[in-house]
Amino acid sequence: MKTERAPGFHVRPGHAVDASAYEQFTGRWSRLFVPLVLEAADVQPGDQVLDMCTGTGEAAVAIASAIGPSGRLIGADIAPPMLECARDRLNEPTFLPIAADGQALPFADSCFDAVVCQLGLQFFPDPGLGLKEFRRVLRDGGRAGICVISSPDRAPMWGILAGLLGRLLPAQQQTVHLSFSLCDPARLETLLINAGFQQVLIERQTREDSYGSFDEYWDSIEAGIGSIPQTYLMLPDAARLEVRQTMRAKLAEFEADRRLRMSLEMLIGSGVA
Repeated sequence: MKTERAPGFHVRPGHAVDASAYEQFTGRWSRLFVPLVLEAADVQPGDQVLDMCTGTGEAAVAIASAIGPSGRLIGADIAPPMLECARDRLNEPTFLPIAADGQALPFADSCFDAVVCQLGLQFFPDPGLGLKEFRRVLRDGGRAGICVISSPDRAPMWGILAGLLGRLLPAQQQTVHLSFSLCDPARLETLLINAGFQQVLIERQTREDSYGSFDEYWDSIEAGIGSIPQTYLMLPDAARLEVRQTMRAKLAEFEADRRLRMSLEMLIGSGVA
């Protein structure tokens, strides 16, 4: 059983990003909350923006449109394969992808008008240190907009599978639950305040979407893009088949006319530098 993981947790070592699988497992849900995060960061035309954990560029596409040709967008991610995907997706002269650790940003103090972090902070070994770096690179009065996943029960498309895998692979339990590590609004608020942010606000936001079928949902997991699908692929074939059957039964409550309709709650955090 291979347990090696690449930086960022989302892509297996030595593999490229399967953009369509990422879209099905994460991107389709992430996109629903991007406008809220840009609003939280108060992204404006002409702004200099850092999109930390840019991933495949889901938030970056919206940011590039918001800042216009006079703005500047740095897309940073610790995983080079994700940056390659974002570079291919954004053919914008204002977009510059950079491989960087969010806990040690390679930027000068006070050089950005806004920092956006969409579904990445929960994977930081020390999210408080990451937030201090966000605060450091923001100009006075600049804003940070953060989006993290709520608790597993409020993110059933990921939470149910994470719980099942954590029981089957106890050594991986902490990793599969990293996605929900900042689900406590009070903790996220405290981290932002301790990082030096003012006017801190944490909001719960819920959106709904649907899959055409269980098979459509499951195909993205079999592709192994994301920390939870990667963990699933560590199982032997027989155990994977059993997990698939168990998940089909567990998700039956969300099924209507063969479609899977689910709701997802995220926490949107913001603060002023």
